[in-house]
Amino acid sequence: MTDQNAATPAVDPNAPVVTPQVVYLKDCSFESPNGPFVGGLEGQPAVNLNISTRATAIAQDLHEVVVQVHLEAKAGDKVVWLLELQQAGAFLVRNLVATDVAQVLSIMAPNYLLSYARSTVSELVTKGGFPPFLLPLVTFEALHARAAQQAAAQQPGAATVN
Repeated sequence: MTDQNAATPAVDPNAPVVTPQVVYLKDCSFESPNGPFVGGLEGQPAVNLNISTRATAIAQDLHEVVVQVHLEAKAGDKVVWLLELQQAGAFLVRNLVATDVAQVLSIMAPNYLLSYARSTVSELVTKGGFPPFLLPLVTFEALHARAAQQAAAQQPGAATVN
């Protein structure tokens, strides 16, 4: 039996909040011009990988973060398969200073979404008749730091470090 008169602890309305609201595929494309029947394929094809992120405010305290993955597997000059994916999520971010919000949107949220993207990529490549491709780990922290450096360098009157 519980005591219904017991006071519940008060939730601080000013406490920092970071909560994923939804994860979804925003866009997805897989192409395999010859299916798994690529002639003259010896060994593994060379895979070119590009990953980028973007964040957009969609409402007060609600941000959409998108991890964009572009993969192209080639054997010589033949495209074996091509995959483009936009893995997205909406994140509630409240009561954080601007620098912390920037870190959440460029580091924490992409890290969260990457596991979903990794699963989708592997599944699509496998359904295309090829061995699964596992996305490598990505250091979004380094990407965030590089973007911050580039932004600082573009500021008028920015000091240069030699």
